Amino acid sequence: MNEFEVVARPRTGLGTNASRRLRRTGKIPAILYGGGKDPMPLSLEENRIRKQVENEAFASHVLSVKIEGEESQAVLKSVHRDPATERVIHLDFQRISASSEIHMRVPLHFVNEEDCPGKRAGGIVTHLLVEVEVGCLPKDLPEYIEVDMESLDVGDSVHLSELDVPEGVHVMTLVHNPDNDQPVVSVQHPQKLVIEPGDEEEGFEESQTSGPATEAEEG
Repeated sequence: MNEFEVVARPRTGLGTNASRRLRRTGKIPAILYGGGKDPMPLSLEENRIRKQVENEAFASHVLSVKIEGEESQAVLKSVHRDPATERVIHLDFQRISASSEIHMRVPLHFVNEEDCPGKRAGGIVTHLLVEVEVGCLPKDLPEYIEVDMESLDVGDSVHLSELDVPEGVHVMTLVHNPDNDQPVVSVQHPQKLVIEPGDEEEGFEESQTSGPATEAEEG
């Protein structure tokens, strides 16, 4: 099975009831839109598409959508799940053109985290972002962006502008506002409760003098 090939059939029945009937037969409704063409409702085999969606790379690759012998290049724009069961219930695909820029969210992969000086010194690693939106031509779309933490010490962080993105790829947050250079990951000092000498004894004495009132006091 090609992980990036989506086999679909046109879907005629529309609406909530039709979608429910479709799901009861082991299929999932979907939509293919964009590219200057009319939106096309689709039907997908649930077992196949569920396995594909589980693959992280499926959401950040150019996909080949095959519909009765015709093929379209597309990207996965959204996955709708049942809030109670997490079952995939609908997918949205967007047609793309090789010559037109696309905007996609791609995952961040953090490497050398366990070996970075900050963590080895007891610092707390905080992942502030786990994905970023990028803009690029389809041929330049990265599967993920690697964040190397090898040199991070306590108090250090990696910002959007420091990400090592491939040539032809730009981070959309910085395109919209270059000053919005958000941190992606940081290593912080562990928070410690500092108890001054004598605090424990004073607390114990206060607990003894402010204990439960006697019957005489209550009266």
